[in-house]
Amino acid sequence: MKSPFRKVIGIDPGKGGGISVITDEIVRVHNCPKTVNDMATLIGLCLNDVAAYRTKVFMEKVWAFPTDGRAGSFTFGENYGQWQGVLASHELNPILVTPKIWQSHFDIKKGLPKDVRKRILKKMAIDKCPETKGITLKTADAILIAIHGIEAHLSTEYDLPWVDPTKMEKVP
Repeated sequence: MKSPFRKVIGIDPGKGGGISVITDEIVRVHNCPKTVNDMATLIGLCLNDVAAYRTKVFMEKVWAFPTDGRAGSFTFGENYGQWQGVLASHELNPILVTPKIWQSHFDIKKGLPKDVRKRILKKMAIDKCPETKGITLKTADAILIAIHGIEAHLSTEYDLPWVDPTKMEKVP
């Protein structure tokens, strides 16, 4: 059975994160909006002409660490909750994916310093989507979260995935 989904959205929900939109024709990236109103507007634009039930969202599941400051933890959690609310208001039910799960899908070594890991992830996103403009340290994770969703979830749930993100063309 062919997948009913026509669009995949990947979200790295941190203030320094991003959002990616993958269809059978394009990959687009955006920095994380600064306000909840801008988040809602961006999701509306990302949906555009594709119904919510034909859109799959994969969002990184995040949490605060004991070493995080109180203000930082609050802001982090607030941003995460805002994304969940915006998605729910658009009738989108995200699949939450931990960093460990989606990064292990791409064989990212454990224990790398954050700056080294981020550069590797950015290069990987550029290699997988070479025609996409605007891939940065902020948006690379969002692309890879979406690609993980396509490869690990949609490609296993349906006989024929609707897009091969590494080739950016329809799968025959």
